[in-house]
Amino acid sequence: MPAYVVGQLDIHDPEAYQAYLGGFMPIFEKHGGELLATSRAETEILEGSWAMPRTVIMRFPSVEKAKAWRNDPEYLELAEIRHQTASTNLVVIDGVA
Repeated sequence: MPAYVVGQLDIHDPEAYQAYLGGFMPIFEKHGGELLATSRAETEILEGSWAMPRTVIMRFPSVEKAKAWRNDPEYLELAEIRHQTASTNLVVIDGVA
């Protein structure tokens, strides 16, 4: 069953954040990740509140694949750049069959 990772982002240093983006896709795709949606500007809120201005939605073949991506040592090293240049929230949720 597919799994989805939803991220909320507040990028504090857009220039330095580019180094994270530059290394992201090869590691992400190695784990079967597919980028479904990303906000280039602030996320439009239709109801309620949203913690951070930007949003990304990713799909993986399974929760296990999503967690393997997140825990990949190569990704963890790259994620240090993200941690230094942005605030983020990440969640993983089950897809619907």
